[in-house]
Amino acid sequence: MYYQPQKLKDLVLITPEVHEDHRGFFMETFRQDEFEKHCGKYQFVQDNHSRSQKGTLRGLHYQLKHPQGKLIRVTQGEVYDVAVDCRKNSPSFGQWQGFTLSAENKHMLWVPPGFAHGFLVMSEIADFVYKCTNYYDPTNERGFRWDDPILDIQWPDIKVDKKISAKDESGTNFSVLLDEL
Repeated sequence: MYYQPQKLKDLVLITPEVHEDHRGFFMETFRQDEFEKHCGKYQFVQDNHSRSQKGTLRGLHYQLKHPQGKLIRVTQGEVYDVAVDCRKNSPSFGQWQGFTLSAENKHMLWVPPGFAHGFLVMSEIADFVYKCTNYYDPTNERGFRWDDPILDIQWPDIKVDKKISAKDESGTNFSVLLDEL
């Protein structure tokens, strides 16, 4: 696997080595020793899988007291994935970065604890799977608006209306959450 550090501190794009032939393909999607060498020593405690329709926008979510690191990949379809650094002492605090993750490119993204995360489905259907370093805790979940004017995330135009949950639509602005971080 190829680990590529990104402009946001500790964020890593991972490209697996894919072995393909006329029968299909094989790839390693996780290896603890290599992951620790390039991303840090973390233990994963929960795996999640979501399926969403085109135009679904989920996020931007994070957990305040029990932050989750996430190792993300898309097994069907394509998403535009966004990570926002919410670590107050980080040199990239308040900055975002976006990535196209798809079943075709097979890229994975390491989003460390302390980042908010969201994605927009760009294909008809997308299956999104991720490993978490902490358990989901709804009492500590926070979120801010996908269209926050301070962050000014440049979501792709996919020519369909965005499908956003009531919870995500009512998220606060990033500036409001600064006091809580």
